[in-house]
Amino acid sequence: MHIGAHVSAAGGLPKAVGRAVDIGAEAMQIFASSPRAWRYKAPEDALVEKFKEASEEAGMGPTVFHGIYLCALGSQDEALVERSIESLTNHVQTAERCGALGVIFHPASHRGVGFEAVLDQFVEGVKKVLDAAPGDALLMLENSAGAGDHIGSKFSELGAIIKAVGSERLHVCLDTQHAWAAGYELNNAEKLDEMLAEFDREIGLDRLSAIHANDSMRPLGSAVDRHDNIGEGEIGTDGFELMMSRPAFANVPMYLEVPGFEKGGPDKKNVNLMKKARKTAGATR
Repeated sequence: MHIGAHVSAAGGLPKAVGRAVDIGAEAMQIFASSPRAWRYKAPEDALVEKFKEASEEAGMGPTVFHGIYLCALGSQDEALVERSIESLTNHVQTAERCGALGVIFHPASHRGVGFEAVLDQFVEGVKKVLDAAPGDALLMLENSAGAGDHIGSKFSELGAIIKAVGSERLHVCLDTQHAWAAGYELNNAEKLDEMLAEFDREIGLDRLSAIHANDSMRPLGSAVDRHDNIGEGEIGTDGFELMMSRPAFANVPMYLEVPGFEKGGPDKKNVNLMKKARKTAGATR
């Protein structure tokens, strides 16, 4: 169970490794490009090799890339869907070149027409990405907080996509804050076990390949996406200790996406709080 964090790759991919080491992270999540722009430039081979060497030298655990926020495979705008497919393909290809675990992305919105109405086109889009980016790198659906018309707050929706795609490379990243916002009570042992049973039934725990470890600024079931520092939010350190005590999470890397105690993003204090929770839970790296 690696304790990782989202870090900046500004200045080139190898720079991200040093930033992860500086805060004590054992794994890292990075953006391969600006998350708010379509423009994408694949990293040069020399930079990729430096990144891989730096990661190995630092003993870094699994790296994941996060897709840009603009992707929307469920949109009724065909041009937007095509750009989304192209963006995700670029990111998965880069993840493969870098030896990364894969790419995490938001399923985004169905724009009010309903999940069932966009399921087929969403599935077709995912298939196109995986076909165009062969290899071992995973594509990971991230659960949503449940706001508006967003896809994926229900495990049944993520499971339906995975079953329809039929690829061993389509997995899930569980965001703890999003799950809390969607009504999953992660700091209650009975409710947590019920959630894991539902996840296994609808998706399969073998598809759980990453966790976004975030506390929540908002109450249970709020459907609002607002991350908080570990221990400062509604889930609390006890909630993370409880999660870490469950075998389902034993080999799943966790990545912090918190505001930071100095408002600069994931920091050493948050990483250390997670490491302390891991130790208390009796889990290991």
